[in-house]
Amino acid sequence: MNPFNLEIEKLKQKALDIRRDIITLLIESQSGHSGGPLSCTDMATALYFNILNHDPQNPGNPQRDLNFFSIGHVSPLIYSLLAESGYFPLKDLLSFRKMEGHLEGHPNCLHTPGIEVSAGSLGQGLSIACGTAYGIKMDRTERRVYCIMGDGEQQEGSIWEAVMFSAHYKLDNLCGIIDYNHRQIDGETEDVMDISPLTEKYWSFGWNVYEINGHDMNEIVGALKAANDCKGKPSIIIGHTEMGKGVSFMEGLAEWHGKPPKPDQGEKALAELGTTYAEWSERLRNG
Repeated sequence: MNPFNLEIEKLKQKALDIRRDIITLLIESQSGHSGGPLSCTDMATALYFNILNHDPQNPGNPQRDLNFFSIGHVSPLIYSLLAESGYFPLKDLLSFRKMEGHLEGHPNCLHTPGIEVSAGSLGQGLSIACGTAYGIKMDRTERRVYCIMGDGEQQEGSIWEAVMFSAHYKLDNLCGIIDYNHRQIDGETEDVMDISPLTEKYWSFGWNVYEINGHDMNEIVGALKAANDCKGKPSIIIGHTEMGKGVSFMEGLAEWHGKPPKPDQGEKALAELGTTYAEWSERLRNG
């Protein structure tokens, strides 16, 4: 059972808070990725605050579900999710990428509670997830495994080895989530290395596929719950998203993949999100 189990409207509000966190900590650090964290926010929020069986007060709970972020560069999102869940104080977000903090540019499982595996090299998360899911199957427990991936890393051969392995061993306790924003650091995904037709590829490898609007909370929660009920094969949720979602001057632009907003740009972004840097950073300091 998810410890929060937020309803749709509260999930939308939580996603808004997380987008505010992301921009605020990027203003503070002046380092890090903007586009992917914002595009993935809605799906990750639904997972952490409605679906995932996790225990912020006991991160190592042996009965917990596991989520692996294969896209470790979306760390502003990852840390916001964990802080908003209660794994560590909200004020820690203001130390993102700073020497005195524990929130490194890419997540480190040795330093931060709630991180299941250190991440950074793309294409590895699904292999870790499917091996973990296979082990859980051998243990005959009901725990589930999730893996959040980017669309760019679908270009990696290691992804497809893991896809084949998972289908062969009928890992129906595994659910992958793809943030399909069609952008990566070098430009349009279709121009760098076209991965389409992605739905047909996963179907052909024997996966159960849900193709959704990755910003529609009803569709996201519906797909996650349907995946939990699927038997005999792993599931993949392909969420069509917009890079930089929620900030007008970032939306759909690959140039925002790997850079933070300057302070004045951050203030503009926060205004669009209904707050200010002064207001939101104060919330984090006192949270």
